[in-house]
Amino acid sequence: STNIPSFSSLRQGKLRLQKWYVPLSDKEKKKITRELVQTVLARKPKMCSFLEWRDLKVVYKRYASLYFCCAIENQDNELITLEIIHRYVELLDKYFGSVCELDIIFNFEKAYFILDEFLLGGEAQDTSKKNVLKAIEQADLLQEFFFSLLS
Repeated sequence: STNIPSFSSLRQGKLRLQKWYVPLSDKEKKKITRELVQTVLARKPKMCSFLEWRDLKVVYKRYASLYFCCAIENQDNELITLEIIHRYVELLDKYFGSVCELDIIFNFEKAYFILDEFLLGGEAQDTSKKNVLKAIEQADLLQEFFFSLLS
């Protein structure tokens, strides 16, 4: 299972999205986030996407100017985590049409919704992109329906 912060999307040290699956104080989250951002951004492009950090493993992947990062427990599989990151980015790409930082900034609630539809408690709910996107599409239709009732 993924641990702290399960998903981070960052660019030049600016965190755009984060999801925690363990209860921590805001102060602890800020400290951990600051340390992880500095550590990941200091790494050279050709370095391995896995690193040991405290009592965890950090798995990250860079897509254009965005980094996606997961902290996992030592017994968790790095390659599966890397695949989870990649699948999430594929879902974002399918939904937004080649996701960029601005999509995450201006549609962060949708980025979180996609993440929550894909992961439950830090574990992949469904590995099928088609199924996840169908659930998101249905939620969008439901939202549009309710908005039309209100207007």
